[in-house]
Amino acid sequence: MTRSLFRHAIAIAAVCGLLALTACSQQDQNTPSPADAAKAQAQTEAAEATSQLQTYRQMLQMKNDEMASQLGEEIVKQFPNSDAAKEVQQTLPQVEQRWKQTSETRRLSALWTYQVGPMEGGTQSTASLYSTSPSGDRAVRLVLRRHTKWGQSVFMFGTGHGFVCKGNCVIQAQFDGKPHPLRAFLPTTGEPAIFIRDDKPFIDAMEKTKRITMNVEMQDGGKQTLVLEVGGFDPSKWTEVGKK
Repeated sequence: MTRSLFRHAIAIAAVCGLLALTACSQQDQNTPSPADAAKAQAQTEAAEATSQLQTYRQMLQMKNDEMASQLGEEIVKQFPNSDAAKEVQQTLPQVEQRWKQTSETRRLSALWTYQVGPMEGGTQSTASLYSTSPSGDRAVRLVLRRHTKWGQSVFMFGTGHGFVCKGNCVIQAQFDGKPHPLRAFLPTTGEPAIFIRDDKPFIDAMEKTKRITMNVEMQDGGKQTLVLEVGGFDPSKWTEVGKK
C-alpha cells in the first residue's frame, strides 16, 4: 500500500469513528432517563385512572350497581395509591352490598315458575319451585295450586313412589330456623305427592320466610331433609282463578 492510500484509509476510519460517536451521542440524548420514564408512566396511569373514575361516576348516576362494582374493584386493584381509588373506596362497599342484595333477590325470584292452564275440567293456576337440596333428578317440587273445581291446595311432588305418611302425619319443618310442624296427608289417587293440610296458614307463613327445611321420609330413599328457598315468591304472579 502506498503512503497516499494509507493516509486515505486512516482518514476514512477517522470520519467513520466520528460519525459513530455522533450517532451514539444523539441516541443517548433521545433515550429518556429512568426518572423521566417513571414520570411518564405515572402520568399515563393517572390519566387512565381518571378516565375509569369518570365511567364509575356515570355508573353510579345510572344506578348500575353491577357495572359500578366491577369497575370500582378494578380501579382499586390497578391504581391502589391513586386519588381515583381513594374516591371509589368511599362508595364501593355500599355499591357492592346493594348489588349483592339485588343479585340474590333475582336468583330467588328465578327459582319460581308461575303457570295458568286447563286442568281436568277446570282452570289451574300454580306457583312452584324445586328444592335446592336434594337437587337434580331427586329434587322435590313445592306447588301452590288454585283450581276452579278443587280450590286452593299446597303439596310437594317427589320422584319414584313418593312419600311415607300414614293418615294425618306431621312433617317436622323449620321456617328460617324456627320450628314449624306441618300436618300432611297423602293423596288417595296414588301420585308421588304429599299435601299440606293447612294450606292458607302455610302460605301466609311462607310469604314471610326465606328458607324452609323439612324432614321427610321417601318410599324409595329413606329419610331426607328438603331445603326450599322460597324467599323470591311473588304473590302477584300467582293468578287468581274463580270457582265453577
